[in-house]
Amino acid sequence: MIAYAVLGGIPHYLNQFRPECSIAENIKQNILTKGSVLYSEVEFLLHQELRETPIYNSIIEAIALGNTRLNDISRKSLVEDTSKTSVYLKNLIELGIVEREFSVDTGIKERANINRGRYRLTDNFFRFWYAFGYANISQLEDGDTEGVYDYLVEPALHEFASPVFEDICREFVREQQKKNALPFRYTKMGRWWGKTTVRDNSTDSRLRVAETEIDLLAVGKDAKEYLDTAAKLSPLKGKAKFWYALFSESGFDDKLREEAGKSEGLYLYDLETIINCKYFCDCNL
Repeated sequence: MIAYAVLGGIPHYLNQFRPECSIAENIKQNILTKGSVLYSEVEFLLHQELRETPIYNSIIEAIALGNTRLNDISRKSLVEDTSKTSVYLKNLIELGIVEREFSVDTGIKERANINRGRYRLTDNFFRFWYAFGYANISQLEDGDTEGVYDYLVEPALHEFASPVFEDICREFVREQQKKNALPFRYTKMGRWWGKTTVRDNSTDSRLRVAETEIDLLAVGKDAKEYLDTAAKLSPLKGKAKFWYALFSESGFDDKLREEAGKSEGLYLYDLETIINCKYFCDCNL
């Protein structure tokens, strides 16, 4: 899972990693060491495909470091004009490096608005390089591979891989639909964000409106059925039927498994189940 989060599914990248070595050793030897094939891969690809590489570098780095909205990307990069930033982003989208993502319930008119949506890196290796390699290039050029990995990469690697795990979980749900293994057939599925009513535990537990994000939401026909990874859509309860799917890398405790056994609306998927899904076996992940 970590190797896929770092390299993606590109055979050329995967061939650089040696199975007999640990993830840590592979990352240090084959990505972070000056002179290794993958050390200069991103720079080589950008120079082949694009001009103004310093600008593209700054935009990609801004996204890799967590800036997903157009205004934030413009502010963090070398481009202050959002209309110009959107042109650079469009070029990166055409190259398959970046994608523009919308909440699963976003309408067609909203999608046409350049200020709507979020941008994310679709290429796992680009995302890794700009988060850890490009951001620490001066130290890597000095040969401090061990220091960069031990103090900057390793402590953040688990969190870095979490969005990729979310992507894999969505692919798993798509495969479950093909097998008719879900409680209903969804018509759309993806990430959801918006305002919901939540309980404020910091005061007297009164309800308040807050910005909420759900990693995975599958919506049935006519929005009458939902598969949700978090019980946060309280305004819709009573108007639709909900099922809940929980995904875990480390498994589930006995209490939760017992609860799932009693409930028809709660599904638990551990890492072994996800990885052994037909989709991932076919893809040799």
